Amino acid sequence: MVNVNMEINEVFDYTKEINVYNDGNKTSYCVGDKPFEEIMVSWNALLEGSHPMPALGVSINKETVREMQKGLWVEFGFDEVLEANGLPFKKLLVNVSQDYYGFNLIRYNTRGGYDGRCLYIDLVGRNMTDFYNVVINI
Repeated sequence: MVNVNMEINEVFDYTKEINVYNDGNKTSYCVGDKPFEEIMVSWNALLEGSHPMPALGVSINKETVREMQKGLWVEFGFDEVLEANGLPFKKLLVNVSQDYYGFNLIRYNTRGGYDGRCLYIDLVGRNMTDFYNVVINI
């Protein structure tokens, strides 16, 4: 099922799995796991008051996969293909950095991986420090 009418902030209610990549090391959490719930609470707080914006970014799968080998990344996985702003995805990936005041949501599709247009979230004068600290300390 594809839900065409969702706002980007609403799709995270359908998250079934979170993958955290820390310098290429992957750790997965499922609904009901304490770390999953802690990440989701912090993520929802991060998105509060944020604004989706038109994204200028385009992801190239090969480049994104290479970049995921360094730094902190969080990937939100869904059981089905969802759609926001006319863009379908099975997963959404974000690079997490304390000093980001906005970020690309990189869409994953089963055909092209991380290839294609991104979505963008403006944190409206706030940064990712609190979210970063939750994720890095789990």
